[in-house]
Amino acid sequence: MSAQAARPWKRRPESFLGRRGGGVELLRVPAALFGMVTEMRAALFDRGWLPTTRLEVPVISVGNLTAGGTGKTPFVLYLTRELRGRGRRPGILSRGYRAARAGEENDEGRMLRLVLPDVPHVQDPDRVAGGRELVRNGVDVIVLDDGFQHRRLWRQLDLVLIDALRPWGLPRVPDGDEVRALLPRGLLREKPHRLRRAHALVLTRSDSIDDGERARLCAELERLAPGVPILQAVHRPVRVRGPRGSAHPTTLRGREVDLVSGIGNPDGFEAAVRGLGAAIGEHRAFPDHHAYAPGDLEGLGEGGRWLLTTAKDAVKLDACGAESHVLEVELELVAGAAVLHALLDALPTGDAERLRANLHEGLHG
Repeated sequence: MSAQAARPWKRRPESFLGRRGGGVELLRVPAALFGMVTEMRAALFDRGWLPTTRLEVPVISVGNLTAGGTGKTPFVLYLTRELRGRGRRPGILSRGYRAARAGEENDEGRMLRLVLPDVPHVQDPDRVAGGRELVRNGVDVIVLDDGFQHRRLWRQLDLVLIDALRPWGLPRVPDGDEVRALLPRGLLREKPHRLRRAHALVLTRSDSIDDGERARLCAELERLAPGVPILQAVHRPVRVRGPRGSAHPTTLRGREVDLVSGIGNPDGFEAAVRGLGAAIGEHRAFPDHHAYAPGDLEGLGEGGRWLLTTAKDAVKLDACGAESHVLEVELELVAGAAVLHALLDALPTGDAERLRANLHEGLHG
């Protein structure tokens, strides 16, 4: 087996897409074609020439502009809890990307079911069919995970997440000259001006950059999407879960750890661990949704070091028999929370909710 084949954590897309010059620049040709197709498709939806399906209940889309992690899963959890606090019955709808087999849940689905066991969650590549299934299950509002580009399903709210560490998909560089390109040359799914159709932008991991960088990024987002409010969020570590129970995140201060992750933005995970004062020996950052095999963890967590991972990875690592600790985080809005609350409060009552209310009134009338 070659050294490259033995190290799949070295083959993340940003390891070569972030470079300039050389053969990678040939990908600008298919990227230009991809851009033409996405612009044409967006224009057809904008003009109503491509059909959309409207369900009986409100739909809130949580999406992003890039391929990769922006913190959608923590935000979906936050949003679902906010809706439940308003007396709503939310359901979560996702595609189920990279599930092991048809009909099985992927890693995000398993994690969501563990955290919110009583919230209906449907994974279906056909979002319209999946949404109808949730309506039949009695939900009165649907949170559509990763839905910004999936416009076949009509939505009342489009909330778009922008990762402060990787606003355009690839890691930021000190001189600010990171590659900004559409797939497959970069990680953009659409051109940035398409942010204009969002109802709100959420800058995640906003505390990971300094005040000047954050101000410049917000100014750029305002130019791209005039009038669209910009909210700011942080990923707050809340506990470390281990084989013998849970502890406060401060238990990591001064501790030696090895990291393993298969998420969209491993830099955010590593930055959070460093921010808690841990000493990182090695970080094996596998591609997003990686299916772990026992050999992937060889050499990690030895010599008294903890093997530390994310909540999304933990549901897969358990199958490897590895003893790991899990850093659990929750999203917190630190700016613009009132905007989101107003948007949620203004959501219409769905037909399904009105039907239940009328039935309740009839039974007690």
